[in-house]
Order: sequence, then structure tokens, then C-alpha cells
Amino acid sequence: MTLIGQVTQEVNEVMGMIDESQLDQAEKLIQKDKRIFVLGAGRSGLMAKGFAMRLMHIGYTVFVIGETITPSVQAGDVLLAVSGSGKTASILELAEKAAANGVTVISVTSHADSPLGKVGQAVIVVPGATKGGDGVKSIQLLSTLFDQSVHLTLDVLCLKLSRRDNVSNASAAATHSNME
Repeated sequence: MTLIGQVTQEVNEVMGMIDESQLDQAEKLIQKDKRIFVLGAGRSGLMAKGFAMRLMHIGYTVFVIGETITPSVQAGDVLLAVSGSGKTASILELAEKAAANGVTVISVTSHADSPLGKVGQAVIVVPGATKGGDGVKSIQLLSTLFDQSVHLTLDVLCLKLSRRDNVSNASAAATHSNME
């Protein structure tokens, strides 16, 4: 089997293990009248930023924690936090602080029973291999399989949101950057 075939097989295995009802739970928490914040470190942070970008395309008010133009998070806001291990101190500390301040937390992690998983009002379990070796075993380095699967999972969540909100591809395209 080729490397492409092996990687594709790994991603398909993880995606087949994701419980779509968890996406449905998260979908209920993400509403247009709420501000959405995303949080992640390293590559997980990049996956969160990709999700934020797609949310913007479909009409949400969304911010990335750590960016200079991000406002303060307030009670009633929604925070989607990504950590493969669910133990990344910088992510966990901020998610716990947000929850304590009345923010709805959606946790994306490889373990529902991780500290991050326990903070979330909704938890999306993506069981891809993490840098600690958790989850579905992978030939890929570190948390690559987790990151790839999170990207696809959050894109599916955006597709669900766009269908719920009746946002067409043409409408999303109208919000795409025109400064290219």
C-alpha cells in the first residue's frame, strides 16, 4: 500500500469512529446571536483558526483567543477549545476560566474523560493519534492524525451549521477575502 493509501486509511478509520450526535450537540450551542471564540495551541490551534474562518464565511461573529483584536470573553459567549490530550495546560486553564465565567464550552479532544472533556457542555471526541501516542495508532508524526481528523470534523460541523442556517455556497463565497 502507498503512503497516501495508508494515511487515507487512517483518516477514514478515525472519521468512522466519530459520533455524529456529538456534532449535533455542539451545533445546538452555536447560534448566530452568540459570539464564538476558538482556542488551541500549535497545530490544534491552526485547526481551530480554520474553523473560525469557515464560521466567518457562513455569517458568525467569531474570534481567535490570543489574537490582538480579540475582545474579552463574556458570559453567554461560546468557546470551542481543541486539545488532543485534553490536558494542555494553557488550553485547559483558559477553558476552565471561561466556564467559571458563564461561557459555554465545547471541547474537542481525543478523550471525553480528559480534563478538557469534563469542562465542556458539549464534547466532540476525535480519537486520532496524539503526540502522546493516544488514540488510533498512526504511521504519521506526533498528532498529525488527530489534527487532520479535527479539521474534517469541524468542517462537517460547519456544513451542518450552514444547512441549518440556509447559507448557500454563493453566500459563503461573498464573504471570502477579496484582497487576494
